[in-house]
Amino acid sequence: MPKDQAQLAARIDARVKDAVEEYCRAKGLKMNRFIETALLDRLEEIEDIEDVKRLRTEPTRPLKDVLRDLKRDGLL
Repeated sequence: MPKDQAQLAARIDARVKDAVEEYCRAKGLKMNRFIETALLDRLEEIEDIEDVKRLRTEPTRPLKDVLRDLKRDGLL
């Protein structure tokens, strides 16, 4: 196994495992890659949720001010 890889073991519902195996077989995917991609996607979703929580507490500006500034800067 390459140095930059590690093994991960987890107990999951047999039906979930069967579904993943069937999906990968049908799509011609390697299960390891499918699982790694799924985990990365989930981590990105969690990060996005945290970003949204943070953004909700940031001060906002009226749309007319944003539009004015965009026009002033030649972006609109």
